[in-house]
Amino acid sequence: MPQQKECVSRPWLGVSSRINAHTPMLLLALGVGILAGYGSVVFRYAIDAVQVLFYHNSSDFLEFYDTLPWYGVLFPPVIGGAIVGLLTSKGAPEAKGHGVPEVMEAVALRDGVIRKRVAAVKIAASAICIGSGGSVGREGPIVQIGSSIGSTVGQFLKVNRTNQRTLVGCGAAAGIAATFNAPIAGILFALEILLGDFGFAAFSPVVLSSVTATAISRYYFGDFPAFISPVYELGSLWELGLFPILGVISALIAVLFVLTLYKMEDLAEAIRIPPILKAALGGLCIGGILLLFPEIMGVGYGAITLSLTDKMAWGTMLVLIFLKIFATSLTISSGGSGGIFAPSLFIGAMTGGVFGVAVHYLFPAVVPTPGVFALVAMGGLVAGTTYAPITAILIIFELTSNYHIILPLMLTCIISTLIASSISSGSIYTMKLLRRGVDLRGGMEQNILKKYKVKDLMQPMPDTIYEGTSLQQVFETFRLKNAPYLHLVDKKGELSGIISFRDLRSVLAEEYLDHLLIAKDIATTCIETVQGEDMVLAALHQMAAFSISQLPVVGADGKLIGTLREQDVLAAYDQSVVGLQLQDAA
Repeated sequence: MPQQKECVSRPWLGVSSRINAHTPMLLLALGVGILAGYGSVVFRYAIDAVQVLFYHNSSDFLEFYDTLPWYGVLFPPVIGGAIVGLLTSKGAPEAKGHGVPEVMEAVALRDGVIRKRVAAVKIAASAICIGSGGSVGREGPIVQIGSSIGSTVGQFLKVNRTNQRTLVGCGAAAGIAATFNAPIAGILFALEILLGDFGFAAFSPVVLSSVTATAISRYYFGDFPAFISPVYELGSLWELGLFPILGVISALIAVLFVLTLYKMEDLAEAIRIPPILKAALGGLCIGGILLLFPEIMGVGYGAITLSLTDKMAWGTMLVLIFLKIFATSLTISSGGSGGIFAPSLFIGAMTGGVFGVAVHYLFPAVVPTPGVFALVAMGGLVAGTTYAPITAILIIFELTSNYHIILPLMLTCIISTLIASSISSGSIYTMKLLRRGVDLRGGMEQNILKKYKVKDLMQPMPDTIYEGTSLQQVFETFRLKNAPYLHLVDKKGELSGIISFRDLRSVLAEEYLDHLLIAKDIATTCIETVQGEDMVLAALHQMAAFSISQLPVVGADGKLIGTLREQDVLAAYDQSVVGLQLQDAA
């Protein structure tokens, strides 16, 4: 009798195989962290170099602006704006603006594929915009730069689409971490805003990239908080009760910022002038504002520090709230390149500063330190604009290294997010995508269909019949073409109606009407149509709303050019899903 082999359980084999499977991805994440970390270093030095070129000084603008002649303040943003307009219009149009929505769209619709030139163009355009006086921040560009690096690495090595998306998140996390010296916030930004995935497969590489980039940044710029944090200790529950009110105010200002930004983008798009001239005119307006309010230049950290340390008048802070909203919106809408994260911090600091002065005046015994409200409101504005309260809480904590503010910060950020999200349909990032017809809340099914336009899936030669055709000929046409629908056209070829089998039911038994009625008499003339440039997903919703299985496609002149059938849309969707599954399995 053969000896039976003993079956030994080795649970560690499963763990080992999982670790081995993740090792290549971790090595790639390490490489992306190194590249994105040095990309951030280059970007920071590029901003300083541009500022020295325009202003002969790399210090905070508030420290030397009064030594400059008026033309030395007015014209640098004009020149910088013109150069940025040229770079973005000729090099990479997606490098214009704050960049994060473009990364989110690439992750959702293109599996993280970003053009390779974007990183180089974004570094140049954003460095020139910020260094010359544009009222924008560094974080949006560095997210796009880091994401572009991660995407390029993934494309070069031909990784599957899941890993491609993860590498984009690695680059974004590394960029945020290196720029703000905030590794945890970088991780949460990538997972909460870009990927929406907290699983181990995505979490581990993102953490490794973030830590690596932070180490590189600290080697070159040191390890210290970005802001001087006011001393804060909770004195009473009455004081804690003021922060929900601050959360509501932060949400309202955040919504105002989002609406102003996209309203000004609409106005800028309506002005039909060359991009270079448009960006130069925007720079001219920014230069004019800088003559009176130099605080709004660039990231504005100098002004933020003044508000945190109670060294700025409440009237000035009140004006700067709305002026910064306008200046940032103008810079981006006119064609500038830069982020909205730092402007959100600035606006929040000014909002909280005014609120802190007011409550300190009303309740001096309860509120001994007005500056703490400026600090907390910074997080409130970030949460209200991005709808990412966890990222907002952690980034303020890491920027200040002050744990004592964590309770009021959590209260303010959560309330700000709830209020802002109930007022506005999208965050400052997703709103831009919603305006393009991209809804990230729709999931994979809708994102797949968003790749297609009606012209991609329509049948170009639909069955047609002249609207004056006799009823007898209509019956004969249905019999010969075996078609469920016939499209009626007039003498000009324009669509005038649709006939279906349902329309024929009422006259099937009335043989004497064959020569008395024409096609138009029984056709449905109140019809829904789409155009070739419309999105397939919108057309599919239109079919569902009217309980129909196809839609005529017409040109701008009203002439019939095709038909979009529900069965063709579903077939394209099935084919895309199978393709993605095969790609993941490869």
